[in-house]
Amino acid sequence: MYTCFSNLDRIEFVVTLACTGRCKHCSEGDHPASGEHLDGALAAGAVTELSQRYQLTSLMVFGGEPLLYPDTVCHILEAGKRAGIPRRDLITNGFFTQNPTQIRDTAHRLALSGAVNVLLSVDAFHQETIPLEPVREFAACMKQEHVSISTHPAWLVHPSDENPYNRRTWEILDEFQAMGIGPSRGNLIFPGGNAKKYLAAYFAENPPPDDPYEQDPKDIHTLSISPNGDLLHGNLKQQSILELIDAYDRSFDS
Repeated sequence: MYTCFSNLDRIEFVVTLACTGRCKHCSEGDHPASGEHLDGALAAGAVTELSQRYQLTSLMVFGGEPLLYPDTVCHILEAGKRAGIPRRDLITNGFFTQNPTQIRDTAHRLALSGAVNVLLSVDAFHQETIPLEPVREFAACMKQEHVSISTHPAWLVHPSDENPYNRRTWEILDEFQAMGIGPSRGNLIFPGGNAKKYLAAYFAENPPPDDPYEQDPKDIHTLSISPNGDLLHGNLKQQSILELIDAYDRSFDS
């Protein structure tokens, strides 16, 4: 039988849409300060079940701000570690508390849970509303735990574009570079949500980047699970992840 999942090798979890930032570049629009979050045991079970059928090479956890719900994040990472998924990434803005003890404890838990790479969302947009000091503290704690960490900025138009936002982003990246934390490639801002509302002038004269979340519905490489458990055309609370995959495949049978 034809399957849309022959090349499936990655699973992503949007832990929550709640966020500690209020970023004008966010393609999802405004995020609440609190809200629904993914059930950790449900998510971990999906990782375990999926990895028994597919050779997964990558797992990512993000949000919103996922570390508002560290138990869920750790459940997912632990499941990925047990399943032998080699790349286990966490994207976070690093601002989930200002309590130094809680920051250290969370960093230690992430290391024990099997976090391989932490991508720290810092740039001109995040730092309009997020203080840098607790983010630096979190970054330093992750380094002490010997977990790979890098800055993961959002660029407006292109990293080389000379605009005020990019200039400020380079200044922030330099502060982390001084801590021995270098940048990833980051990502280009997609003109949706808040970005379309607040930054439209920058896209008027430049072709927008491709939607990073778009993929061929008949050749799915990545599964992305929403905070409420939505996946494909169903929900993990009603069906297992393999049942959802099989039902999706059947919908393409002629």
